[in-house]
Amino acid sequence: MGYRKLGRTSSQRKAMLRDLATDLIINERIVTTETRAKELRSVVEKMITLGKRGDLHARRQAAAFIRREVTTVTNAEGTEETVFALQKLFDNVAPRYAERQGGYTRIMKMGPRRGDGAPTVVIELV
Repeated sequence: MGYRKLGRTSSQRKAMLRDLATDLIINERIVTTETRAKELRSVVEKMITLGKRGDLHARRQAAAFIRREVTTVTNAEGTEETVFALQKLFDNVAPRYAERQGGYTRIMKMGPRRGDGAPTVVIELV
């Protein structure tokens, strides 16, 4: 198969990847296990590519995947405003990568997790 199963059913796996992708867009940096991060990377890069396209169809495709969560962003005037994660993806995150052809995320290893020893990483937007 072309993807990791992560010890979950397909619906659980899709829900977990939706949550992680939304959190990465909102926070721009999260700590998770290495296998989850490697699987998350392909999902988030596809969402950013949709954000770069920017048309209505791309927005609807991304909205079908990204959760409807509220976040605060600082606009050009320096004031904070609350927006949805999808709006942040299309307005703030995707324009940063207008000149970049892929490779929007970085994975840095941190070491084993306390408790079960799973290898943890930091995945962040470049």
